[in-house]
Amino acid sequence: MSAHDVPDTTPDTPEGPTHDLIRRLGIPGLVDVHTHFMPQNVLDKVWAYFDAVGPLTGMEWPITYREEEDRRVALLREFGVLAFTSMLYPHKAGMARWLNAWAADFAARTPGCLHTATLHPEQDTGTYVRQALDSGARVFKVHLQVGGFDPNDGLLDDAWGLIAEAGVPVVIHCGSGPAPGKFTGPGPVGQLLSRRPRLRLIVAHMGMPEYADFLDLAGRYEGVHLDTTMAFTDFSERFAPFPTAELPRLRALGLDGRILLGSDFPNIPYPYIHQLDALERLGLGEEWLRHVLHHNAAELFGLTRLS
Repeated sequence: MSAHDVPDTTPDTPEGPTHDLIRRLGIPGLVDVHTHFMPQNVLDKVWAYFDAVGPLTGMEWPITYREEEDRRVALLREFGVLAFTSMLYPHKAGMARWLNAWAADFAARTPGCLHTATLHPEQDTGTYVRQALDSGARVFKVHLQVGGFDPNDGLLDDAWGLIAEAGVPVVIHCGSGPAPGKFTGPGPVGQLLSRRPRLRLIVAHMGMPEYADFLDLAGRYEGVHLDTTMAFTDFSERFAPFPTAELPRLRALGLDGRILLGSDFPNIPYPYIHQLDALERLGLGEEWLRHVLHHNAAELFGLTRLS
């Protein structure tokens, strides 16, 4: 097996609603580009944030899969997920380098995990991004809302150049949901793409709530993709409904390889299957689902496409 093959991590006798869908579509499994694995002390702080959201906003956010790390990995395999990421991100300078070291170790000991890295604007960003790429990083995670930085910060210039040259995708939280940040929205990312049009950006959460603006960027730049994370679900439709007028463009981009499955597992306030159900009820067809749930990400990451 080459490093780019999808490992056989699914159970011998898969059962459950996710596998019913997988069998019906005739795909080997799911590729989820937006799942979170990070050092436990960091994850505890993330979970504490979501625990506090309900009392502050009146919108409860229970963590459905608050499990130990090994159990979370096992659950993804039980769901039929063949490949996934370990999305992690710094909220301040000085964190990215050690987060990258943790993520490299996690990927090395976890079959099916796409080696993930992250960054933050600081003097040595270019150095540790190069090290991450040299060590085999397959995807980067950037969170403009939590990190609170401008993607056009000059301290990131070398890093963006290295990532663009390597063709490594970047999952970037740049939409203004669930709450806007100083550098969220289509403006800062649009400026970055005008300078670095070869970047492969995966806009997290479909750019929620600025869906149409980020679909525009995908139409303008062939390297822009969008992930489905939490979009279209009952939870998100209550406060950031996807505009039905954009469904034809969503379908076209999905068939063109540009829409990818993302879930936000384990930090979701509903069962994993609900994300898949939400995609299916869009009514965009089984071929669109095959592309979004498996084919598009398998091709983007150079995984063996077994369809």
